[in-house]
Amino acid sequence: MLENVAGLLVTFVVILIGAELFTNGIEWAGHRLKLAEGAVGSLLAAVGTALPETLIPVVAIFFSRDARAMDVAVGAIAGAPFMLATLTLFVASTTVILLARGGRRARTFDLNKSVILRDLAFFLGLYGVAVLATFTPSLPFRVVVAVGLFLAYLYYAFATLRSEGELGDDLNPLHLTRVLPVRERLRVISLQVLLGLALIIAGAHFFVEFVQHVADGLGIPTLILALIITPIATELPEKANSILWIRAKKDTLAIGNVTGAMVFQSSVPVALGVVFTPWDLQGPTLLSAVLALTSAGIVFLSLRMDKPLRATLPLVVGGVSYAAFLSYVFLALL
Repeated sequence: MLENVAGLLVTFVVILIGAELFTNGIEWAGHRLKLAEGAVGSLLAAVGTALPETLIPVVAIFFSRDARAMDVAVGAIAGAPFMLATLTLFVASTTVILLARGGRRARTFDLNKSVILRDLAFFLGLYGVAVLATFTPSLPFRVVVAVGLFLAYLYYAFATLRSEGELGDDLNPLHLTRVLPVRERLRVISLQVLLGLALIIAGAHFFVEFVQHVADGLGIPTLILALIITPIATELPEKANSILWIRAKKDTLAIGNVTGAMVFQSSVPVALGVVFTPWDLQGPTLLSAVLALTSAGIVFLSLRMDKPLRATLPLVVGGVSYAAFLSYVFLALL
């Protein structure tokens, strides 16, 4: 057990190092490509950091021979949007409040609202359709839904790249230029991004393995493990990136990284789940989906009311939703 705990700490540090390299590199990539902050956060960063948790259901569906593989796949697919909409927003809001108490920033998010509203609108629509698909066992209908989800994400990516907004000009030096005699050329930036992403993926992979060893020792069921513990581990990149960007007062990048990942997780992985798994959401998986939609919906409505997004709203909504889910799960296990 002590070895597994030590492994968790080491892999967590690896993920944080990878996230620092990745966020710094992504900002420079967006700067070189002249992309708005919204596109950098919602698309480049979101898709990159979504890879670790996306690989888990892909491996479970197509490469695992374990009888429990489908439980792992469904739990991981449903768990990712839930964690992003509740726990990750909770962590981001907590970071804002802690920094505000130290006098380092305000308690409200300084956001490009159009970017976040677009992301949340796509998430609510796509994930809402995916959840409704669980009540329709017809495979042809599910194939249509899956294709629609995938095409909708392609449209979202196109719309995001075309969106206007502020360019990220307030940049820290590229980390590779601090240790190597190189300039911020696109190939050097790409090398740092790939290095950071490799550390994130490797760290998340081994983190999940160590978490699974601990969970197996505690006797936690496979579906609960996949639904709760695995997404906590694999969502660490988004949490780490958001904390780093919030600390740098780049809130659109920070929250866009989360909401952009929510859109990706509610479309591409879910499309695989709708077709290649039973996709029979019930009990904890259905509750997680409802809470994810509710949490995102409340934040969406708050932004639509043209009010500044105070950190206390996603803090309370995300925290309460996550606590309610944990209470339900642990009561069911008793």
